[in-house]
Formats: sequence, structure tokens, C-alpha cells
Amino acid sequence: MIELSDAAASVLTRSFRRYVRAESWLGEQLLAEDIPISAGAEQVDRALSVPERVTLQVPLRDRGTSWAPVDDDSPLAANGQRLRVELGVGIGHGAIEWLTRGWFVIHSAKPQGAAVDVELRGLLQLVDEARLVSPYQPSGTLGSTVRGLVEPALTVAFDTGLTDRAVPAGMNIDEDRLAGVYSVLDAWGADARVTEEGWLEVGPAADPTEAVLDLTDGAGGTVVDVAGESTREGAVNAVVARGTDSAGNQVQGVAYDTSGGPKQYGGDFNPLPVPEFFESPLLTTVAQAQLAARTRLARKLRAVARTFEVACVPHPALQAGDLVTLTSGRLGLQAQPCVVERLTLPYLPGGGAMQLAVRTVA
Repeated sequence: MIELSDAAASVLTRSFRRYVRAESWLGEQLLAEDIPISAGAEQVDRALSVPERVTLQVPLRDRGTSWAPVDDDSPLAANGQRLRVELGVGIGHGAIEWLTRGWFVIHSAKPQGAAVDVELRGLLQLVDEARLVSPYQPSGTLGSTVRGLVEPALTVAFDTGLTDRAVPAGMNIDEDRLAGVYSVLDAWGADARVTEEGWLEVGPAADPTEAVLDLTDGAGGTVVDVAGESTREGAVNAVVARGTDSAGNQVQGVAYDTSGGPKQYGGDFNPLPVPEFFESPLLTTVAQAQLAARTRLARKLRAVARTFEVACVPHPALQAGDLVTLTSGRLGLQAQPCVVERLTLPYLPGGGAMQLAVRTVA
């Protein structure tokens, strides 16, 4: 969750005034510091390679200024312009506390009648569209490989909980730069997210352990509606990770779903293993293969875990990946820990409720 003051946190439990503002930057040049926004929403889906999408509506003309992207260096042109989006919380007596939701690259801007429709993407879009013109052959460590694939589009920061190691000789990463990043993260037992300040933060792959918000069905409008979902599509109960050691022998690690969940290995879902296979030249020991298998299995379980769709009062500090607790007498849930996997956050009043997809965790 984005850090906010006690004063702002207290007003979020009742009616409060919401504000939004955005700055436009092209490199180090500030093009506009207060872009007028009449409507907007942010969508985040952790299952996507580029999780963040933002849509904004900007008046075509405001305060004598045309916001049509008619020039290469217009604030809303899609030539490398980035927007820093901030949400404001009215904390009383005319004071506003501003929270940075993040930095986003302009994907498109199109005048439509009296407004300009703007679509933004998360900064990983820069890595996703930058295909490698020749195979990349890393010669350093896992960390330097991630830096080589990502920087200077984003600056990478590594958590001290990760143990770096050398990349085996002769490894090639073909055209897909971002897929190469995720492949390294899987072999490393790591995860990554773009912070609200625009850094790529890489750390151990693990669910959070401290809940940041309680969502209670019917408690003062905190949760408007809750619905459950369950699917067999894409489910696995085991992951097999394979690599090759320095002598050319195959190494393998296997992780089984023993979480006690309804799709666990050996249960009623399927008494036989339903595996996914993952191969990587970065895996040179059994221990590395075991870690990769556990990491990949956790990702797969995240995708098919029991989920609930939650509609709640917009919370400007809540982020995908946050741990919340969900209580619903109607569904028989009592302080059920859940991780936010998808969210839609309307930026201004009139945009409706905040929509969340949360998955249960043990």
C-alpha cells in the first residue's frame, strides 16, 4: 500500500473529497504540471506482463490551453512523454494530501469531441516493446542480466534478501526482452514490480504477511458486493523445473501443491500429478531447480486460487499485491486473508465503486 498519513487514513473510512492531477515529462523536461482531468481510472492485473493501464479524459480546451497532441513535444503526445499521476485526499479545512499512484508512459491520445481520450501504460511497456535486435548473451550474474535487459528504460533496485549468482556460459535470450526478464526471475525465485516512483523493484517471490486493509461485507458501505469464482482452467498441482549442470547432466526439481487447497496434489481435483514443465539454462543445480519449481508453482496457484470480486469505496492508496482481510457473513468468510490480484480504481467521484479481484491465501 502507498504510504499515507494517519489523518488521510482516518478520512478514508467515511465520506471524503477526491482529487487528481498529473504532470507530463519528456525526459528531464517538465511539459505541463497541472493537466486538467475530467475522468479517469486505473486498471491493474498482476497476470499481465505489463500490469498497469490508465485511461484519462482531458478537456480539449481548458483555461485557454488546447490539450490536443498536435506537436511532437505536446504534453499528451505519445513520443516518450510520461505522466506522473497523483490522487488527492481532502483531510479537512481545505488541506489536501497527495499520493503518487505512479509514472505511466502515454500510449495514445485522441481528440474525441470536446475531450482528449488518453491511454497510459505501465513503464514495463518500454521493455515489452523493445525487442532484442540480436540474441543477448549475458556474461555476469542474474542481477546484471536483469539490469542489462531493463536499464536504462527503468532503474532496477534489488532487495537484500536475494542471493545473486553467476549466469552459465553460452546462454542466449532471443527477441523477447521482457520474457527474458521473467525467465530470469523464475529461475531466481524472485518477483518484480514497478514502484509508484518509477523504479523496478526486484525481491524474493513471496506473499505479504501483514494485512493493510479490512474489507467487511455490509459495514458502512466498505464492501458493496462480494461474489465468488472458481475455475479448473489452467490449474496444475505440480511444477517440474529442469536445467543442466556443468558436466552436461540434467538437473531437476519438482514442487507439488500440498497447500491443503481444493486442487492440491493427491486430492479430489485429480489424484494424479497435473504438472507444468519449466526449462532454463540458468538452473545448474538441484537446489536451484527446486527453488524455481516452487516459484513457478506459486505463480500458477495464484492464477487459479479461489477468488472473490469485491466492490468497495475507492481507496487511493491500495495497490495490487497488497494483503487484505475479507469478512462476509453472506459467504461465510471471517477475516479471510486475501491478496489483491486485479483492481480498477476510479480517480474521481462519479466513476463508481472500486473493483477488486482478491485471491485467498492460507
